[in-house]
Amino acid sequence: MKILILGGDGYLGWPTAMHLAAKGHEVTVVDNYMRREIARRTRSEALIRTPNLHDRAELFAEKTGKSIEVVIGDCCDYRLMSRLLADKPDAVVHYAEQPSAPYSMIGYDQARQTLDNNLGATFNLIWAVMENAPECHIIKLGTMGEYGTPNIDIEEGWIDIEHKGRKGRFLYPRAAGSLYHTTKVLDTDLLHFYARIHGIRVTDLMQGPVYGLSTDESDLDEGLLPNFHYDDIFGTVVNRFLVQAVAGVPLTVYGKGGQKRGYLNLKDTLQCIELAAAHPAGQGELRIMNQLTETFSVNQLAEKVQAAGKQVGLKVEIEPIDNPRKEAEDHYYNVVHSGLLELGLKPHLMTEEVLVQMLNTVAQHKAAIDEQKIFPRVRWRS
Repeated sequence: MKILILGGDGYLGWPTAMHLAAKGHEVTVVDNYMRREIARRTRSEALIRTPNLHDRAELFAEKTGKSIEVVIGDCCDYRLMSRLLADKPDAVVHYAEQPSAPYSMIGYDQARQTLDNNLGATFNLIWAVMENAPECHIIKLGTMGEYGTPNIDIEEGWIDIEHKGRKGRFLYPRAAGSLYHTTKVLDTDLLHFYARIHGIRVTDLMQGPVYGLSTDESDLDEGLLPNFHYDDIFGTVVNRFLVQAVAGVPLTVYGKGGQKRGYLNLKDTLQCIELAAAHPAGQGELRIMNQLTETFSVNQLAEKVQAAGKQVGLKVEIEPIDNPRKEAEDHYYNVVHSGLLELGLKPHLMTEEVLVQMLNTVAQHKAAIDEQKIFPRVRWRS
């Protein structure tokens, strides 16, 4: 297939590009390095230095004999998007969003940038598809954070409701906890509108927090590793805890630690994208699948990292701190996530062995850990 990846420099975008190219697909990645620039401005650089996209692509070609085409450009530039879609890719994987909830909550400028970039990129993609490649399948990375933490089971994107003797099928109610997550809700609404009215085909993957460093392709050379962030702005909780364990910093559990989420290994993100591409949504369909493999509370994650640390001789302490976010810290959380399993997803579970492997990799870069990046610098305003 001919596949275009928007946001190809990201923690998920680059491993996805390598994975699909290694499978023989014709892959083009697009990025404007916005995340790298924000990371520099907020002192939130990744633990391991990653080459720029052109150098990464050259290294990947050297190691595998497979090519990845690189385009440096802004997905909010409609002329660029139109040009890229004129090449008529079979699928577009859309990661081109400002991905940090804390960053979106710093202040007006950060909120405005998040809103403009995320909705602008999605809107441009939709119109570029409609005008240049109407058969193209949009694979959009959504987030489980769209749903919030309702006191009922979270269905797979849609819910059947009976009201006053009549029945209907609706998008599942969403209650995002940050502006970033709210832009994802608005993405879904835009995609739903244009699927209904103009017949575009869309798969919206509601993904939980991802952890991991290792993929088949990144294991070939350290220069191919993903952007592994451990800071409070771009670092996901499992990755942050692993770095804290290696650095000897107590694991910073926010509040009571009862916040439950659905998690998945980076390798499973790659599987999910590949499965979605191989089984496209129908014309005029917005297909939503919840992308996770296991559910844990923050306390359970901390205990798992603590146990893995013990296996490699680390004394890992857990220290709850005041929660900088506005969120429920003890809640019901049960998620339906059968769609990707039915397509063939083979989950990589969060075993002690997996965590130990990651601890060993992080330990090789212990000298680069900056403890100032670990503790929360952003607070949700009431």
